[in-house]
Amino acid sequence: MVLIAAAVCTKAGKTIVSRQFVEMTKARIEGLLAAFPKLIPTGTQHTFVETDSVRYVYQPLERLYMLLITTRASNILEDLETLRLFARVIPEYCRSLDENEIAENAFSLIFAFDEIVALGYRESVNLSQIRTFVEMDSHEEKVYQAVRQNHEKTKESSECLKHLTQQAVVLQKKMNEIYTGKNGASLPPIQIQPPSMGSVLDMLNVINGILFVQISQEDIENFKAEIEKRQNEEIEEQELQAIQQEIAN
Repeated sequence: MVLIAAAVCTKAGKTIVSRQFVEMTKARIEGLLAAFPKLIPTGTQHTFVETDSVRYVYQPLERLYMLLITTRASNILEDLETLRLFARVIPEYCRSLDENEIAENAFSLIFAFDEIVALGYRESVNLSQIRTFVEMDSHEEKVYQAVRQNHEKTKESSECLKHLTQQAVVLQKKMNEIYTGKNGASLPPIQIQPPSMGSVLDMLNVINGILFVQISQEDIENFKAEIEKRQNEEIEEQELQAIQQEIAN
């Protein structure tokens, strides 16, 4: 299948969050999303509708729609399976299927959508893996923020080093003037404001690649609980797949 875009929109046609997976102009995507509400048939149980160029696959979520826009050549069964996975992702990051709640968690949803589809094609992932990958991205962001904070802590040491360099340049110029016999040349007073010991240690830690991240006991317990939850979900999913395979045989 080639998935063009995924969106969460209201039944009135307002787009709350949208993610585009293939190269297409913004005007084209906006036009496709705007056309969707007018194409929904009334009084039918169908969850997809087609135009001359694209297919809309959608699932009602209370007052919202989870919508996928695909090419007409895509496999409708795969489209529906992918749609169900997208719909299952939303409750993972939103406490309710409310417009404001969806908007507040738009970035988390987009990150999750990106784990399902890459360059228009479905990735072989399940809900547990999506959650893990998104949390890994979140962890990397936290590490980046911690590194950035540590670099801000070393600002004092960096400013001191810059000041010392400027003082050394001035001193060298004055020494050259004295050496050449310039009248009135004399050594300038050296002004040094040493950094605090804490900032020096922070600078040495950054230089040596040492990063301190504070982890509370509550964080550790939450991490253990999350690992157990994922393991149970994987076991349940494996058991379900085994049952489905037995039924198929």
